[in-house]
Amino acid sequence: MTVPLYVQIRREIEARIRAGDLPPGARLPTEKDLSTQHGVSRATAQRVLNDLAEAGLAIRRRRHGTFVADVTRQINLLNFVTPATAAKGVPGRHEVISARIVRAADAVLPLPGASADTAVVELIRRKLDVREEPQSLERHVVLFAAAPDLLDEDLEELVTLPYLQRRGVALDAIRLYLDPVTLGETEAALLNSRIGTPALMRRRELLAGEDHAIEVVTTLVRPGTAEFFLELPVPTG
Repeated sequence: MTVPLYVQIRREIEARIRAGDLPPGARLPTEKDLSTQHGVSRATAQRVLNDLAEAGLAIRRRRHGTFVADVTRQINLLNFVTPATAAKGVPGRHEVISARIVRAADAVLPLPGASADTAVVELIRRKLDVREEPQSLERHVVLFAAAPDLLDEDLEELVTLPYLQRRGVALDAIRLYLDPVTLGETEAALLNSRIGTPALMRRRELLAGEDHAIEVVTTLVRPGTAEFFLELPVPTG
């Protein structure tokens, strides 16, 4: 599977951050510099820098440039729940914890509308940042009939929403929840955190019909690695 050029460029920058060549506060190449260095369009260079910024790895300052961010990510809650983010994914790599086909009754998450004996694909992954530190824990449960070849995909890179769209799976709605939770023993171990620590979990349901889900995925953010905020326009008049 060919890796898109913008992903290759982004990974090069991630590797330099991970190696310490680009410490927090370091200025990143401009869109023009990236275009010239890699022979890509300005739009491709812009996507590289925007992806790094959306992942909290860089800060873009208008008229000043793009800089390597501190370890703590700044996450706009509006972006955190938008389907566009789910469709694109963010920088960093996935570590696959487990991937299997099971009965819905035995899956790590309930799949709305599925009977107990319905076959589902269960995928559990840990998202690592460019410094190889745990960033979040993802749990996916996908209707097997909609994704029979999902386990044949590159599971470290897979973004499930565009995968399902490429397969022509009919989706009627995307429902998103933000749930405050506390870490259990397994979650705490995988996220290098303490049991009982408060955390924020995003839950997304891809629906085909009112109560029939194609996929349920939860993203549990490692405590202390992100600051969540809302930025709204100032009302006029």
